[in-house]
Amino acid sequence: MLDILRYTIFAIALVSAGLAVGSWAVRTRRLNPFGRTGRTVRQLSDPVLEPIETWLLRRGGNPQHAGWWLVGFSVGGGLLLLVAADWLASMLFVTGRAVQGGVRGILQLVVYYGSQLLLLALILRVIGSWFGIGRFNRWMRPAYVLTDWIVEPLRRVVPPIGMFDLTPLVAWFLILLLRGFLLGLL
Repeated sequence: MLDILRYTIFAIALVSAGLAVGSWAVRTRRLNPFGRTGRTVRQLSDPVLEPIETWLLRRGGNPQHAGWWLVGFSVGGGLLLLVAADWLASMLFVTGRAVQGGVRGILQLVVYYGSQLLLLALILRVIGSWFGIGRFNRWMRPAYVLTDWIVEPLRRVVPPIGMFDLTPLVAWFLILLLRGFLLGLL
């Protein structure tokens, strides 16, 4: 199934690259815009590129770059789709294996994913602090709610080194140790 998705995304990327090159050739008069080939290229590329051109114009971009934006969107979106599909397939496999392991397997899966969620929240919290996005931002609030239970007590114990707060790093290692301990018990 993933192979079919890969080939489909590759075909979409090739078609979008062909549309971009064709549009560029007509626009730069490498192809006669009024000839049969130029009209065919315009008939094929204009319905696809016009929404992107409008999007670029509204954002102050150059509408002549719409073809290359199409290639970027198709390649980038295709890669994201492949990663998401691969992740979903592996998660379904792991969940199936956990269910076969009974209650113990399911508990191990819950502990593992819970710790992964906490680690992701720690990463978001640190990156948000780099950009000045704090706990009162509505998008950052969940990360702080999930990690305050471990970060705030550690902040009273672990002193900062200059301007660097090592508390999230210590929390990271403690969460990994706690996960290993809990998985060892199960």
